[in-house]
Amino acid sequence: MNPEAELVARAVDGDKAALAEVIHQLQDPLYRLALRMVSRPADAEDAVQEIMIRVVTRLATWRGEAKLLTWAYRIGVNYLLNLRRQSTHERQEVGFDDFRDDLADGLAAEDYRGPEATVLAEEVRLGCTQAMLQCLSRDERIAYVLGDIFELKAADAAWIIEVSPAAFQKRLERAKQRLATFLRSTCGLVDSKAFCRCPRRVEQAMAVGRVELGRLVFVDHPIGPGGRSVIAAEAQMRKLGDAAAVLRAHPDYAAPQAKMDAITELLHSGRFPILD
Repeated sequence: MNPEAELVARAVDGDKAALAEVIHQLQDPLYRLALRMVSRPADAEDAVQEIMIRVVTRLATWRGEAKLLTWAYRIGVNYLLNLRRQSTHERQEVGFDDFRDDLADGLAAEDYRGPEATVLAEEVRLGCTQAMLQCLSRDERIAYVLGDIFELKAADAAWIIEVSPAAFQKRLERAKQRLATFLRSTCGLVDSKAFCRCPRRVEQAMAVGRVELGRLVFVDHPIGPGGRSVIAAEAQMRKLGDAAAVLRAHPDYAAPQAKMDAITELLHSGRFPILD
């Protein structure tokens, strides 16, 4: 029995330490999946709690047909694709044309030079790339997240979303093309001729309440142990300098520990037996 199968077997048999290790291994990747799909950390926190409960209570059904994380992604994707539309961007159903108009509205003539200018511009960038993903349909978005951001193999990603590899590649290519077209025409990080610059969006973002100094959503978000920081992610992006790098350049966010502790308490309460 391989180490992963042995760990799951122990967890299913009631070993609390093994169950805690399963949760520890899965929580951050599943949280990052949820965050990329629903855009805002508050929504992602709620989603990952539901996903983790589904994953852990179905552990007994895992037969090693895929790696544990790949199998957990499948459960998470199924939940997220069927999630009611709850995030701001999804409720508004913003498309790329509307989003481009929104970016042009209030764009300053010069870079923001106020307090914490660099940090605020980074918050704008991170929020903008999250919003960009929301312009894709859910099917396109999940294909892009799995294939281009998480860089999973096509066969694994296709298994997760339960389509053929050819169908997955078609969705991924469509999403990549739509995002690349938008970025080349809009984003100065991708094309120096494009009109939008993160430092020139800061004042407008602050004016409408999307960014607030002292309450930064993405820059101040906890990072997973050993994960990339905001600075490291941005450095990778600038080194690669393409559309995919801009969308990929988020830190390795950690799942909120309070939510994970609450999940553990629920699982130990007897309300969610692992053995079905």
